[in-house]
Formats: sequence, structure tokens, C-alpha cells
Amino acid sequence: MTASFESTHPAEIAPFVGKHIIYTYENGWQYEIYIKNERTLDYRVHGGLVGGRWVKDQPVHVARLADDIVKVSWTEPTGTCVSLAFNFAERRSHGATFFPRWIVEDPKKITCFQNEHLEAMQGYREAGPTYPIEVVDEFSRITFVEDCGRDNESVIACAPEDLPEGYTARRN
Repeated sequence: MTASFESTHPAEIAPFVGKHIIYTYENGWQYEIYIKNERTLDYRVHGGLVGGRWVKDQPVHVARLADDIVKVSWTEPTGTCVSLAFNFAERRSHGATFFPRWIVEDPKKITCFQNEHLEAMQGYREAGPTYPIEVVDEFSRITFVEDCGRDNESVIACAPEDLPEGYTARRN
């Protein structure tokens, strides 16, 4: 792929790098994401199908859609594909997650710190089954957002269950 077709343009996405966001989907699932730099993000899952999961240094494509709107998309070692759009002006977001069938059948396999289990995740992915894909297509509310700067390893540094009480209830 040539540089002119890349989705990540550092100058365009600079205002979004360092954003730490907590958001809750209409179905009640709660997530947290940190756009660490132009090419990676960290995240934690606080509730939902894979609540308890957390990941650091996930390669990501970041695209500015408008002044206050960013889109982040990635494919995980599990085979899950994710695409999220955050509208900071309206404090809403939309996510589309494409879960392979094996995750839907046994989500506890991935409710861990993925970085310590990459070979297992890839093995589960290869063993499948992949289809039918479970598509979760939901709107969410951004309940907390802050700027933490780029490459801040302390933003997402522990499992969801190790956070202080009330951590995800913060609002701003």
C-alpha cells in the first residue's frame, strides 16, 4: 500500500492522539480506550460479552473524519475486527465489532490480558469456528474523556478488576 492510501495521517489525527475515553453502549457494555499514538491503542473491557479483557499496544488505523470525529479500526490476533467512530462534539460514538463464532461460544477464552496470551489467541483463532460471524453494531455515550499525552504507559496498566471502585463511573 502506498503512503497516499494510508488511513493514518499524523498531522490530521494529532488532536486525537493521547485521548483516553470511557464509553457505554446502549446494550450496557462498557469499554475504555486510549489512543496511545498514531499506530497503537490500549483498551479495557469493563462489561459485556468479553468483560475483563484488556490489551496494550494493539496496532490500529486512525482516521480523522471531521474536526471532532475520529475513527479507529483494527483486527485482533483473535480474528475479531473492530471499527469505532468517536464524535467528541456530541459525546457519542458508534462501534461495529465482528466476533468470530469461537468467541461467542466461549468468550471467557479471551477475558484476560491478551498480550500475555498471544500464541493461545492465535491458536484459538486457527481452530475456530469462525463463522457465522457475530456482528455487534451499537451506539454508545462517551461518559469520560481526558487528554493523557502520547505513549503514556500508566493510562491502561492493569486489569479492569484491579481498578479502584468508581473508576468507570467518572463523568465529565
